[in-house]
Formats: sequence, structure tokens, C-alpha cells
Amino acid sequence: MELIQSIILGLAQGLGEFLPISSSGHLVVLPWLFNFKDPGLAFDVALHWGTLIAVLAYFWKDWIRLVKSLFRRGQNDSLKQDRKMLGLIVIASVPGALFGYLLDDWAETSFRAPLLIAGTLAIMGLILGWADKAGKKGRSFSEIGLWDSLIIGISQAVAIVPGVSRSGATISMALFRNINREAAARFSFLLSTPIIFGAGLVKVPELLHEGISVGVVMGALVAAFSGFLSIKYLLRYIQTKNYRPFVWYRIALALVILGVYFMR
Repeated sequence: MELIQSIILGLAQGLGEFLPISSSGHLVVLPWLFNFKDPGLAFDVALHWGTLIAVLAYFWKDWIRLVKSLFRRGQNDSLKQDRKMLGLIVIASVPGALFGYLLDDWAETSFRAPLLIAGTLAIMGLILGWADKAGKKGRSFSEIGLWDSLIIGISQAVAIVPGVSRSGATISMALFRNINREAAARFSFLLSTPIIFGAGLVKVPELLHEGISVGVVMGALVAAFSGFLSIKYLLRYIQTKNYRPFVWYRIALALVILGVYFMR
């Protein structure tokens, strides 16, 4: 596979996994738009491992603290909060894992239609804009509760459809639950860790079967680097700004897809 193609798709995965613009939608649409050769399943698996490296590299201290809380004695407020948050992440991961298991074949076939992706990009973009405007944003990270995690987890499950965006769906639902922008994004990113790990682990045999080429390694490295930067700068950006640019980007891309589809 051409290295330039690996770099482009690696960027699409790294940026799209954490920015609310849909990595899966871009990985389908970009080869369709530019007539790229299908990079194969091994490449897709490697890109997911790249974004897993990104989120672990950024949140490694958080994950160590959360896991350690299970083995430390005591009932102070900090330990209780860490144990609670770990439990909420586990609960919120269940719907996504279940949907991924049941609908995996559809995700690889029927859900990859350009018109469907154009629709999900536009609709979920409008929902993101609505949530960002309507949500009161008065609740902090520590105030996320059981019902929040269940509802956000269900929204993550819907993101198996390309174009929806896992981060876009979970952030939107958190905003609707009146969680502030930074806390919504932070919970979304932590929640991405088990789902990305699970998706990558299930398909490791395919990666090993097809083999690891230079293009596969390059794509994974670019996804890891761009994913880390997208987490870092999105968390900084939303401290003072809204999600409107991402809404307009999604709508613009949907229109491009529709234009190219009907011209062809």
C-alpha cells in the first residue's frame, strides 16, 4: 500500500476517533472519494491499535489510579470516586460491546454505503449542535452517575454505524445530560479505551494472518500521534469554545459525498 495512503487514513483514524467527526465514516468515504485501493482488514485493525496507544498515552495516569483503587484499602472520598468512575466506565461499555458483537457483519457491509454515511454525518452533526446549545453544562466530571453512564453507553453503541461518530454520540448525550463540555469529552475518551481495546483484540488473528507491512506500521503510528494531539487540543479548545466548527464540517462533508455520489 502506498505510504501516502497510509498517512492519510492514519490521520483520518487518529483525528476522527476523538474529534466528533467519525473515524469509521472517513475510513469508508476517503477511499471511495479518491479511489484508494482497499487497504484490508489488517490495516483497519492496526489503526485501532494506534488510537488505543494514543488514549493510553494521554490518560495513563488516570487508568493507573482507577485500577489501583480496586486494590487499595480505605473508604476516603478520592478512592470512592475512582471506584465509582471505573464502575461507570464498565457499565457504559456493555451496550457498545453487545452491539459490536451482534452487528459486526452489518458494520463491515450494509452500513458502509456512502449515502447512509452522508445522512449520519449530517443528522448527528445537527444533534451535536443542538446538544451543545441546549445542555446547561452545570455538572462536573465527579457528578456523572449511573443513569448518565447507561445512556451514554447506549449512544456509544449506535456509533457502530459509520458516520455517527463514537465521540460525537457520547459527547452529545453527555451534553444533553447537562454535563459540562470538558467533563463530557473526558468521560468519552476514557470510555473509548475498553471499546477500542476490545475491537482491536478480537481482530488480532486477522492482523497476524495478513501480515504487518511498512504501510500498516506507518498508518498505526500516524493514528497514534494524531490521536494523541486531537485529545490534547480538543480538551483545551472546549474550555473556551463550542462544537459549532465540527457541526459545519460534518454537514459540509455530507454535502460533498452527496454531490460526488450523484455526479458519478
